[in-house]
Amino acid sequence: MEQTNTSRRDFLLTGLLTGMTAIGCSPKDPFTADAPAEIKPSGEKVKLLSVDGEIIEVDKAFLKPVPQLPTITNAEARVGIPGKKFVMVIDLSRCKSLKKCQSACNHMHHVHSGQNWVKVYPMQDADHTAPYWQPTICMHCDEPPCVKVCPVDATFKREDGIVLIDSDRCIGCRFCMAACPYSTRVFNWEKPDTVSDELAAQPYSCESSLPQKKGTVGKCDFCPDMSRKGELPHCVAACPNGVFAFGDMNEDTVTNGSETFRFSDLVKDKAGYRLMDDLGTKPSVYYLPPVNRNFPFENKDPQGTKKS
Repeated sequence: MEQTNTSRRDFLLTGLLTGMTAIGCSPKDPFTADAPAEIKPSGEKVKLLSVDGEIIEVDKAFLKPVPQLPTITNAEARVGIPGKKFVMVIDLSRCKSLKKCQSACNHMHHVHSGQNWVKVYPMQDADHTAPYWQPTICMHCDEPPCVKVCPVDATFKREDGIVLIDSDRCIGCRFCMAACPYSTRVFNWEKPDTVSDELAAQPYSCESSLPQKKGTVGKCDFCPDMSRKGELPHCVAACPNGVFAFGDMNEDTVTNGSETFRFSDLVKDKAGYRLMDDLGTKPSVYYLPPVNRNFPFENKDPQGTKKS
């Protein structure tokens, strides 16, 4: 198995340099070519990675902001990102149930405070076996039963393997919830309490799943809006223990932001498996068994008190 250790800092520096190149900054001269002469140095330095692999420092005042990517229409979102096949690997040996993944997902998607798109379950396979934590998200199946039962084509599967919901089409019949064997979908019985009036007035985006609407279904979306920017899903980026690794099966690569793995070797060498694989849903989420665990299993409530 190939493993490359990469710091989050280097990952961000490379992305920033790429963004500067895209807006016309010279790799050897990181200052903007058309910077007005009256701009004065701020004294705040920003570290960048040069094309020669060297860390350089540039005054923040001379950097151009990276422009926002053009808005993706829902019609374009239904197609997906060409040439990609997104996949997630969840390493159960690393999970401590910190639920940073859950809180980050809820915050970025404005999920109702009583619901979660990322669920972390205490699991035990038999009476005398060791318990462990299992994060559970939408499996983004290659044969998704939720898509097959939706009467209005609100739930759909893209070319890159991601299964999304178009809330503009959703009629709230909940057939998809009944069809999902993983129970990863939630129903918005009321307007999510974290959605502001300003956000609620915006057009719905299939890629960001925002804004969530009363009377529709919500679920994990693999954060395709982040993938378009070359960034990791919120759950992956938020986990301090590297439990989640996300990537492209076509490139045979997944990363948790700190480490990069060859997907095929990782799953093969660590006996990866998929939940309820016998159902024929062909999930895009793979699990690594909880062996040689990094942390002891502790079942605590949110106040830190151990449960009996």
